[in-house]
Amino acid sequence: MAVSDSRAFWNKVARRYAAMNMRNPDAYKQTLDCIRAHMSKADHVLELGCGTGTTAFKLAPYVRNYVASDYSSEMIDIALERQPPETRENLDFYVGELGEEDHPTGPFDMVLCFNFLHLLDDRPAMLKSIHKSLETGGLFVSKTPCVSGLFTLLRPVALILHAFGKAPSFKFLPSKRLETEIETAGFEIIETARHPEGSLRHVIVAKKLNTTTL
Repeated sequence: MAVSDSRAFWNKVARRYAAMNMRNPDAYKQTLDCIRAHMSKADHVLELGCGTGTTAFKLAPYVRNYVASDYSSEMIDIALERQPPETRENLDFYVGELGEEDHPTGPFDMVLCFNFLHLLDDRPAMLKSIHKSLETGGLFVSKTPCVSGLFTLLRPVALILHAFGKAPSFKFLPSKRLETEIETAGFEIIETARHPEGSLRHVIVAKKLNTTTL
């Protein structure tokens, strides 16, 4: 799916998406706790694919500055409508994608991606851009649905739903492949988890290596 097509899809479903109830609040809290454990008040943080801003609202108070971006303008409009007054001093929203004109480039202390990497046509290019945007030693934290094995039997259904505009285009992505791609982009994986345990949602915390060693 081209970026323009992805934007059109998420713009179309943004209001409906925003009205959905969270499926597993306990697992979401686990992920937030994991991220906060790696944050400090001095951090400059970027979140990619921030959607309607729910995670940004919860994490911004724990850092110096938080930049949240999404290529769906409708998602960002909803985030701005919902933004709590107490986050307006250190939380900024942007429409766009990392690498596009006017998108903040860092350097950041931490980059976050949730339910985002499996939607990309060119993950390696995005991972290189993320690596470039981080300080040496900075952290990249992602939570990604990693669907493989017998679940790939569902690929025809996913293609049909996408063709009829009922679902976004997404990749059936084994967790080991994702980890290899992240390491190839210049990161050392320092922590992995499943939130909830045993689920398909794979959490990875990775540290940017010194680029002179690559």
